[in-house]
Amino acid sequence: MALLKILRYPDPRLHKVAKPVTEFGTERLRKLVADMAETMYDAPGVGLAATQVDVHERVITIDVSETSDNLLVLVNPEITWASDEKQVYDEGCLSVPGIYDGVERPARVKVKAHDVEGKEFEFDADGLLAVCVQHEMDHLMGKVFVEYLSPLKRNRIKAKLQKEERGMERDAAARSARR
Repeated sequence: MALLKILRYPDPRLHKVAKPVTEFGTERLRKLVADMAETMYDAPGVGLAATQVDVHERVITIDVSETSDNLLVLVNPEITWASDEKQVYDEGCLSVPGIYDGVERPARVKVKAHDVEGKEFEFDADGLLAVCVQHEMDHLMGKVFVEYLSPLKRNRIKAKLQKEERGMERDAAARSARR
C-alpha cells in the first residue's frame, strides 16, 4: 500500500467528472482502494473520493466509525432516493484543509453501489454517513463542498489556500537550496 497525494482546492483536476468503473475484481482496483483507504486514515479523514487523488473513476472510501475500523467501499455509487428533510452539517474536506463550513443536504439517502468484486449492494444512510456519501459523490461529479458557499467565502478560501501553497513551495525551495 502507498500514501497518495491529495489534490488541493482550487486544483482544476478536482473538477473532472469521474467515469464509471467497468472492470471489477482487478488487482489495480484492489490496490487503488487499499491506497485510498490508507491515505484517508493517514490524513486523517472520514471519506475520500478517487478524484481527490487524481484518479477519475467512480470509487469512494468512507469510514465514519469512532474506531476507524469499518471501511465502506463504494464503486459506481448512486443515490436512489433522498429525503425532503434537510440538515446543515459543518463539513470539511481533505482537499480543502483547515476549512469547515455549513452545507445543507438531504438528511437521509438510499445508496446503491458495487463492491470491489462487482457485487451490487444497497443501504440507507443518515447523519454523518449521509453527509459523507453526498460529499464524496459530489467529488465524483467534479464538485467541491466550497461551491455550496457564497462567492465571497469561496474566493477568500481560494486565496487563503493559494497563499499557503506558495508558502509551502517557498519553504521546499529553501530546504532544497540548503542541501
